[in-house]
Amino acid sequence: MSGRAAQFTQLARAGCARAGVLRVRGKECPTPAFLPVGTYGAVKGVPPDLLARLGTRLVLANACHLHDRPGADVVARLGGLHRLMGWDGLILTDSGGFQVFSLLDSARLDDEGVTFRSPVDGRELRLGPRETVDVQLLLDADIAMAFDHCPPLPAAPELLALSVERTTRWTRLAAERHRARCVTGQAFFGIVQGGLDDGLRERSACGLRELDLDGYALGGLSVGEPNAALQAALPRYAPLLPADRVRYLMGVGRPADVLAAIAAGFDVFDCVLPTRNARHGTLFTRTGLVHLKNARWREERGPVEEGCDCPGCTQFPAGALRHLFTTGDPLAVALVSAHNVRCLHRLVADARANVLQGRDPRDLPDWSGLLAPG
Repeated sequence: MSGRAAQFTQLARAGCARAGVLRVRGKECPTPAFLPVGTYGAVKGVPPDLLARLGTRLVLANACHLHDRPGADVVARLGGLHRLMGWDGLILTDSGGFQVFSLLDSARLDDEGVTFRSPVDGRELRLGPRETVDVQLLLDADIAMAFDHCPPLPAAPELLALSVERTTRWTRLAAERHRARCVTGQAFFGIVQGGLDDGLRERSACGLRELDLDGYALGGLSVGEPNAALQAALPRYAPLLPADRVRYLMGVGRPADVLAAIAAGFDVFDCVLPTRNARHGTLFTRTGLVHLKNARWREERGPVEEGCDCPGCTQFPAGALRHLFTTGDPLAVALVSAHNVRCLHRLVADARANVLQGRDPRDLPDWSGLLAPG
């Protein structure tokens, strides 16, 4: 075993797909794994004890947003992010690069970082590679992400090249800061950039591999490119990340894309899609999407999805969920959010079972309705 803060153990392989276990600070997460997103320290509508019962082992929170509100120092005084979230499992904090660069119309970018206005109260904030390390050490997440330059797609070649250069340099500065200051066993991951340019992706990955980080992520996808381009890129870019580290694909949660990513060799994924869809009354099921507002569910006495073990399906008829949703009861969004998170976990668990048996993770005929194009 190496001295890295994050250990990845591969248990089986089917083609490029891997089944394994990620270990950080004595906690384990079977992989492949889907990470629900708790931007401000909570997965919206899903209490932490239920989140664990749904199958969650690793969640994502956003360091940039928590730095803004309530403040990383406040979180530290409250006992750290685990205490703030009431969560005993693993936590990964995104540095906020994607969120900061989405504010560039009102932000000032330079070679040392970004100055921007708080979307909450308008005060000026500053983030760079070293600052985001300090913030994440205060939060005391189990896994901290490097600060990256994440342009939207499509982007000019010059901007993509600049983002790779900046991300590599910023990650080197951040890794030095993290190694000098971290005394808690927090893991530190880097993010490969480069858009859909294969040469830039190779350059970015090569520069980050030299830093011997605890784990590696692929960022800058699912940011405006066509879905076909995303899926085609995954098998090209997964092998750029070290095989003995966990491979993290950022911001991907559409079920068909998750399976494509697993088949390409990625291990963990995050996305707001399950909970965002829930707030609009859309549920994932094996047979396809269910839109709870549709009148056909008004008097449905059975569950939304037969065989699902989430509270919404085991305790409520679909007609009751529709009633709660149409009357604006927050319980409806909570139950649908829990269902969607559980559905993604079930899908990934079935894909993992396939890999453990040497089968293609995409060979899931029971899920064909959800995975159908469109």
